[in-house]
Amino acid sequence: MSDFRKQLQTGCYALIEGHGTAYGYQPSLAAGIVFLALFGLSLLAHMVQMTWTRTWWCAVFSVGCLTEILGWVGRTWSAQCPYNMNAFLMQISTLIIAPTFFTAGIYILLGQFIHLLGRQSSILTPSLYLWIFCTCDVISLIVQAIGGAMASAETSKPNGNTDPGTHIMVAGIVFQMFSITVFVACAADFVRRCLRYRLLRTVSGSLVPLFAAMIFSVLCIYTRSIYRTIELSEGWSGYLITNERYFVALDGAMMVVAVVVFNVFHPGMLMPRGKGSESERESEMRSGVSSSCGLNGAGMEEY
Repeated sequence: MSDFRKQLQTGCYALIEGHGTAYGYQPSLAAGIVFLALFGLSLLAHMVQMTWTRTWWCAVFSVGCLTEILGWVGRTWSAQCPYNMNAFLMQISTLIIAPTFFTAGIYILLGQFIHLLGRQSSILTPSLYLWIFCTCDVISLIVQAIGGAMASAETSKPNGNTDPGTHIMVAGIVFQMFSITVFVACAADFVRRCLRYRLLRTVSGSLVPLFAAMIFSVLCIYTRSIYRTIELSEGWSGYLITNERYFVALDGAMMVVAVVVFNVFHPGMLMPRGKGSESERESEMRSGVSSSCGLNGAGMEEY
């Protein structure tokens, strides 16, 4: 029996009645092909847009798409070979960490906003955003990867205990949710300052569409994190993890729109290039403070 199980896990066999898979179902081939196409097109578009606009930091979106593609290759492979553990490990180890690259791009983008509008627009400097939140993402990524590796190793063993690895994965995702929550609070403070000091008037063009795209992407990633947390908290035989439609809607679809929105509203194409003079910007700041606080320009000393 152990030899037969080993053959199932290393070979490519069709679904056998009475023998469950590590997924709890046979992954959809159609879903795999659709998401491979969507992430592939987004990857291609991001590479062209990044090169055309020379916004090289946008490479993080391309890396995220590539990681998603690897994961969906694994799921497409599993659609044909549902018992193959290499395919299972391939998809779980990549799809769990892919959003980290998207959030890194979002953190950099907010830093670009702050750099453009001035230090008064944020409680943190652009470099601090990058260091703090990207460090949190890396920690989350490492914790999730360790937990995923432990849990995946146990799924290939008869009566293996996946609980320790699963709990570690959940801890990593919860930590990522916490860091995103703090980031959202900082982004809300950024909006408050921009409105209060009328900073958008100091730049040519409008940041609103690009900022809206950033918030939309964050919400999609946050929704996915909530789903993943609940899914893994239920265990590997829970309701959510054994029903593919939830994974397709709350992970795959969320990640597609989270990255495609930056194809539609690409930072390199929409980020304003010019800004008002220093004296003009200071004048706008004083005007904003005076109207909102009833103070003269000296009121800015609080900030």
